[in-house]
Amino acid sequence: MVNRNLIRELDQSNEEWQQELAAAMAGAREEDIDWTAQEIAVNQIVDGRVLRVEGDVVLVDVGYKSEGIVFRNEWSEDEPPPEPGQVVKVFIEDVEDIYGLADEPRCMVTLSKRKAEKIAAWMKVMESVREGDVVTGVVTRKIKGGLLVDIGVNVFLPASQVDIRRPADIGDYIGRVVQCIVLKIDEARRNIVVSRRALIEQERAEKKAQLLAELEPGQRRKGVVKNIADFGAFVDLGGIDGLLHVTDMSWGRVNHPSEMLSIDQEIEVVILHVDREREKIALGLKQRTPSPWENIELKYPVGSHVRGKVVNVMNYGVFVKLEEGVEGLVHISEMSWTKRVNHPSELVQVDDEIEVVVLKIDKEKHEISLGMKQTQQNPWDYAAERYPVGSIVKGTVRNLTTYGAFVELEEGIDGLLHVSDMSWTRKITHPSEMLEKGQEIECRVLAVDQDRRRIALGLKQLTEDPWEKEIPNKYQPGQIVKGPVTKITNFGVFVGLEEGLEGLLHVSELADHKVENPEDVVKVGEVIEVKVLRVDPEERKIGLSRKRVEWAEAAEIESAKAAAASRTPPQELRGGVGSSTGPLIKIPIEQPQQPDSQDDQQQ
Repeated sequence: MVNRNLIRELDQSNEEWQQELAAAMAGAREEDIDWTAQEIAVNQIVDGRVLRVEGDVVLVDVGYKSEGIVFRNEWSEDEPPPEPGQVVKVFIEDVEDIYGLADEPRCMVTLSKRKAEKIAAWMKVMESVREGDVVTGVVTRKIKGGLLVDIGVNVFLPASQVDIRRPADIGDYIGRVVQCIVLKIDEARRNIVVSRRALIEQERAEKKAQLLAELEPGQRRKGVVKNIADFGAFVDLGGIDGLLHVTDMSWGRVNHPSEMLSIDQEIEVVILHVDREREKIALGLKQRTPSPWENIELKYPVGSHVRGKVVNVMNYGVFVKLEEGVEGLVHISEMSWTKRVNHPSELVQVDDEIEVVVLKIDKEKHEISLGMKQTQQNPWDYAAERYPVGSIVKGTVRNLTTYGAFVELEEGIDGLLHVSDMSWTRKITHPSEMLEKGQEIECRVLAVDQDRRRIALGLKQLTEDPWEKEIPNKYQPGQIVKGPVTKITNFGVFVGLEEGLEGLLHVSELADHKVENPEDVVKVGEVIEVKVLRVDPEERKIGLSRKRVEWAEAAEIESAKAAAASRTPPQELRGGVGSSTGPLIKIPIEQPQQPDSQDDQQQ
């Protein structure tokens, strides 16, 4: 079958060629055609002579009584244009028979100058390149998965093999001359894979072994920063990487290694440690200069006053720079004698210059403890003078606890008002029954301990103790009193006798019968009559009884009945009538008082 597309690409001005084609297509019979294509072998390189250039194709004579075509774009812009008579090497890609005159058969030959050059270059490369060889070439372009490198022919350099650490953009290598190791040659596909990374690793392995044998602690070496992390930087010493930790970069504070270093920066470092078995090297940068911590105790003796600059504020305190490479910590507890500091930022900010006192030095750990409050007088040093025992002071309730209340006398000076010192008579289970947070009150100073920084306060001590005279004189055993039930417990009932004063009505004194649950007999708020059994000023307790009030009432009733009966004349004594036996007269006898129960005695 005739390749009509190729025919149309030929110059139509060649009338003779057109006539031969027309005659072949119009009158030739299949049995008259000589299949000359069988005489031409494809996929080989031959010499051809340029016949003429027609449009976008170049006609080339390759023998075999046939002409071939090469497309004009196979000549690069750097080459001179094809001229008639010029001999070029071409590759026979395809041969296709076409109809010609009966006595002059023809065929169409497709040629490629570019392929001929590539095959020739490939054959030349194959003569000198083997797997494992080192080749040099220019990176020509970026393709999917890697780069093309021209070493005479284009070879493939995968992206993963460009460098030890994959670059951000492999396109940056375009135009660069690189050396690579040949990893694989596929002759059938005419494909070569190379690796620049393998060559670098091989060179580094050789240099690493040499360096490990030479490196010793204390040496100074130049290197290039290859990578930066939060904890430090990796420095290439020329075949092996060493770690420069962030703590070894400067005697001063370094928040992040990027503050001091940058990628590809050349620096001089000191070898700190060499682990040949694990191939690890520790490097130092600050070790190039003497440590400012030498003779630190002489420069900053404990107790001395110095000035410094706040460089960092933390929850637990602030770091103060005394000089380059020397910082001290002012703990939050050492910032003020009087103020309750919730956060150091309440007192200082970064870059503030402050005066501090050196409290402690740990030369080995490179730590200095500083204090701010020590620059001022401690108010506790004169607390005993300002708050003498027995004096009355005013303060604000700052905090309430189960055991008492803290009263602020001045900023930073608190006194403890214990729950037992709040009332002479009331039984207080929690300070909130008498006080509120923020309330202003007056107290009496009971004790001052300057060393332990404690002041004991009393509220009830503002008045005389009623248990000394008033209560024992007011409440006597046997006395009947009234009062409301204030509290009910499983062991008895508390009865309010007056404001702030309660007596205990034990469960055994609640009724004549045995009481399992006091709430079955009385209720909170109910006003009842009770009898005072005992008053104990030392224990500050009053024992009461309810059943004995009922006994007394019963005895009074019996007495009244007896008195009434004694005043009425008996019927047996009527006039003139007598009896040998006199009438029976009932004499009321007061019921004897029962002894106190064991529980009452304990009260």
